[in-house]
Amino acid sequence: MLNRRNFLQAGTVGLALIAKPRAVVAQAVDKSKPTKFQVACMTLPYAAFPLERALTGLKVAGYQYVAWGTSHDELGNGKRVSVLAGDASPDKAKELAKKCRDLGLEPLMLFGPSPEGVEAMKNRIKQASAAGVPQILTMGSTKGNDAKLWVKNFKELGPIARDNGVLIVVKQHGGNTGTGAACAEITREAADEGVKVCFDAGNVMDYHKIDPLPDVKKCADEVRSFAIKDHRFFPKDEDCGPGLGEIDHYRLLAPVAFSGRPMPLCCENIFAPAVPRPKTAEGVDVLARRAREFLELVIQGIQS
Repeated sequence: MLNRRNFLQAGTVGLALIAKPRAVVAQAVDKSKPTKFQVACMTLPYAAFPLERALTGLKVAGYQYVAWGTSHDELGNGKRVSVLAGDASPDKAKELAKKCRDLGLEPLMLFGPSPEGVEAMKNRIKQASAAGVPQILTMGSTKGNDAKLWVKNFKELGPIARDNGVLIVVKQHGGNTGTGAACAEITREAADEGVKVCFDAGNVMDYHKIDPLPDVKKCADEVRSFAIKDHRFFPKDEDCGPGLGEIDHYRLLAPVAFSGRPMPLCCENIFAPAVPRPKTAEGVDVLARRAREFLELVIQGIQS
């Protein structure tokens, strides 16, 4: 039961998964100090519009932080262009970060390759380091993943990430890495401060139909960021913006509310359920602002 709404848990999901850093300095949990939540929005909700319009829209919507999505329709012809190609030079990433900062937006996260792609991740680390982007988001396949390979690769990548001042965060994406507990089992075995968990409550509900609130408690010590999306089953089974679904965000963030750490909250889905998505960028701006204001109220409530 999702506490404030009726929600029958759909059985037990049979999951197969059940060194101090150098550049990335580990911060011990200090429950006397509030977590420094950084409310950001991914450019992903603006994928149907040019990247620059996404950035200006987020600034208008009141954001101080941004996370880079994967691609945008730059010419209005329905063809998406990568925000930052995997083989782009570090200088290209640095230029994009400067564009964001010139607008008053601090980039916090970018999408990376899957944990299987060691060489691709190494290049992404160089890009993130050059741009001063602190987190690289990775995830697995909904069809299943090789946990032992992930641990092996993360043990290699963790020190490289730390040396470059970057943190790799893995989020839930269905399959045998579809819960926070499963992802945390991997990061704990990798045992490197350069690899941690990004919690995606919407994906936990969407792919496995289970309550994400008990799940976040099982991995809270490993969580360093959130991919924010909500989910509901009625009147339609779909992801949606925070506060518009069945997830209690007060309870979701409470287990990590006092750590003394910085913690990005990156909105991945800001849309309203059961209604068409906005056809204009201005319509997306409105929903982006609503998501930010909701999360800021939640943070005030749990840290007051």
